[in-house]
Amino acid sequence: MKLLLGCALFLILTFGTTASSQDSISVCGQNSDVAQGVKKIRPNVLFIAIDDQNDWIGHMGGHPLAKTPHMDAVASRGTSFLNAHCQSPLCNPSRSSVLFGLRPTTTGIYGLSPSIRSIPKWRDRVSLAQHLKANDYKTSITGKIFHQGFSTKAERDSEFDVWGPAGGVGIKPAAKLIPPTSMGNHPAMDWGTFPHSDTEKGDFQITTWAIDEITKANPDDAFFLAVGYSLPHVPCYATQQWFDLYPDDDSVLPPINRDDRDDTPRFSWYLHWDLPEPRLAWVQHNTQWRNLVRSYLACTSFVDAQIGRLIEGLKTSGRFDNTVIVIWGDHGWHLGEKLITGKNTLWEESTRVPLIFSGPGITASQQCNQPVELLDIYPTLIDLCNLDARDDLEGISLLPQLRDAAAVRERPAITSHNQGNHSVRTTRYRYILYADGSEELYDHLVDPHEWNNIAAEQSSADLITSHQRWLPQIDLPPATGSAHRILVYDRVRDEAIWEDRITILRTDPIP
Repeated sequence: MKLLLGCALFLILTFGTTASSQDSISVCGQNSDVAQGVKKIRPNVLFIAIDDQNDWIGHMGGHPLAKTPHMDAVASRGTSFLNAHCQSPLCNPSRSSVLFGLRPTTTGIYGLSPSIRSIPKWRDRVSLAQHLKANDYKTSITGKIFHQGFSTKAERDSEFDVWGPAGGVGIKPAAKLIPPTSMGNHPAMDWGTFPHSDTEKGDFQITTWAIDEITKANPDDAFFLAVGYSLPHVPCYATQQWFDLYPDDDSVLPPINRDDRDDTPRFSWYLHWDLPEPRLAWVQHNTQWRNLVRSYLACTSFVDAQIGRLIEGLKTSGRFDNTVIVIWGDHGWHLGEKLITGKNTLWEESTRVPLIFSGPGITASQQCNQPVELLDIYPTLIDLCNLDARDDLEGISLLPQLRDAAAVRERPAITSHNQGNHSVRTTRYRYILYADGSEELYDHLVDPHEWNNIAAEQSSADLITSHQRWLPQIDLPPATGSAHRILVYDRVRDEAIWEDRITILRTDPIP
């Protein structure tokens, strides 16, 4: 009886009278520490990243046919941010921003290289995992969390306590399934189905490892488990059962406007000037558009099923109620919109991503429509885990919105892709400024597809000014060693240099 009264008193002192039912968890003697005589809950953290995952998630409404029941279930138990955006539409800078709490414009990380750890200024920067590790969390990692690996065991051990399998594509067909693509016929440019089983896929295997890691975890230790899924990143291979979820007809295709680029600045093409991802014209000419879309949807549903397995393993372990679950995608992906496939743009298809929090201290069945950033994950987890705040993070904690989705958000979401190119996403508008000074403005209330650029309209002047005040104050050039998807612009000469190998002039034909 005394023990029960003690636990009840602790919950009242910690949460007051407004705590949700999810806060009323068993904490006495487990996953807690003592600070100034008051116990603090230390929930576990299941940190789930999905590569190239756009908003084609059931409850997000990005595609009307998307089937993701497991992510939707996590969202219904917690809070989903329907207007969440990445800091960069590319893997390495986006993940570096999430894990280290800094904008790409602050670090100079814009391309697929270098690793943030290779830059002297950031070599000793405390990552999210290291911060939790320093606060007695057992940290484990599997799959793709960092974009790049670490060369030595000492480097790996400094980042996480336990490293699981790297995951990845897994089994591949003997030969590519699609015709040779333009701009290099990169081996990753492939999609479709071939005879194989789900168990042969890297994402299935890392899920199995993660479930085992949860099962064998010491119940007295708080854990931080990072699980990074590779799909639906290309190559998009899925088994037939996932393709069968989607009709083999043009009803799966996203809506497009064939004149979509007529009112976008020429500079918008510079951000994806010469890339392996084919243009819409190529996938249409080679009758691959429907196949690509079905492959992407099939892979999304497959990953959703793996998340379902992971959540079921967490429930079986008995630690579900004391675990914060966060699901996020590192950036979006075009599947014909704006006449391209791939990422590397500052439009909605590239920047909007799933961001879901569920668990203790989080209000259930909430959807927040205010703009938020992946950069906010780090400070949010600090708050949810009851750790001391850090003053060197550029994100803002989402704890107010996790308690009440209507709580006012202080600022919009900023996405940058190479120096001088930025998007400012507010609740209603998206403003884009390119390095040459050209602009775009979209009103999502009447133009959710971003088909009508209203930046040149006289009535937009005040709106543009109000958005410009949020542009990054720090806007560094690419860090030393930057490569892949790097664009540098010389205003004086009015020349852009693509990947240090192609000079782009105003008169050059768009590839």
